Amino acid sequence: MEKVSYLRAQSGVKCVLALKAFATWSVFDVMRDHMDGTTSSSLNEVKLGREKFGGETHAYSVAWADHEIDEAIGNCDKIIFNSVNQFERYSDKAFAAGKSVGLRINPGLSHSHFILADPARPFSRLGEWDMERIEPVLGKISGVMFHFNCENDEYDSLDNLLGQIEERYGEILRGLEWVSLGGGIRFTNEGYPIDALAQRLKGLSERYGIQLYLEPGEATVTQSTSLEVTVLDVVYNGKHVAIVDSSTEAHMLDLLTYDEYASVAPNTGPHTYMICGKTCLAGDIFGEFQFETELKAGDRISILDAGGYTMVKKNWFNGVHMPAIAVKHLDGQVELVREFTFEDYARSLS
Repeated sequence: MEKVSYLRAQSGVKCVLALKAFATWSVFDVMRDHMDGTTSSSLNEVKLGREKFGGETHAYSVAWADHEIDEAIGNCDKIIFNSVNQFERYSDKAFAAGKSVGLRINPGLSHSHFILADPARPFSRLGEWDMERIEPVLGKISGVMFHFNCENDEYDSLDNLLGQIEERYGEILRGLEWVSLGGGIRFTNEGYPIDALAQRLKGLSERYGIQLYLEPGEATVTQSTSLEVTVLDVVYNGKHVAIVDSSTEAHMLDLLTYDEYASVAPNTGPHTYMICGKTCLAGDIFGEFQFETELKAGDRISILDAGGYTMVKKNWFNGVHMPAIAVKHLDGQVELVREFTFEDYARSLS
């Protein structure tokens, strides 16, 4: 959070929390002192941001429905439409309510390691790209959103992409009040050249006379959270396998989605174990790690950097028990925020 505040102070950029990545509102009291508000991907996130976080509430969705648009407008400060069609359908209501209205533009360029998460992938539905469709509404909107990064920890890549956006859309930018550059920029990573980023953003803002926004999600909770699991059994099938009381598919779904391993520390020692979840999914695997001592039932393992895209995606697959949520305060005190019960599981189904 201090890095977020530093970037805001040095660049003049505003940062709104991307609730799609992290929405655990029990820590919003810490986060709101360092951020300007929230941004959403759905009506529920709009309402959560307004109710639990405060500050500016940005409403974005790939597509709004007739039955939810009034409530979305009523709970936001800015609303960003994904398409000209949606703008034409709902913007009059937003203008009548005095809201700032924007449009998502797909610049056709991006930084992403995965085609699944690439907003500029072929035939992408994320934002307008045809200038013939965009130009007629430019005089009516206050801002635009370019969300073109995913897990981008390379400043030079970002600098290059921003240069291309300026070259393509410079004249458009001069006529706007604000521009959101979306999320996916890992500027809180250790060693990231945050001062260079701050100067780049400040120059961009001053050059076009616009208020810039970033929408950090994972960057706001980097290395802040662990998933605490307990070994239930140890088996040997050609490799030593430790089965824990959790699941990738239920509790860290992105590991499966992007075919990645979790991380543990220090991940050293002579004993190698594959750490696996307890579901019936054959590929329910957290990863293969090194340990200083042999594992046994009852041992605790901390799965690290487990904040982003986990609690917002957790599910009840196989009926595996949901992890409790606890907050460890700076003074060391651990506060148990929420425990889940069989009744929570049953209510989620009918």
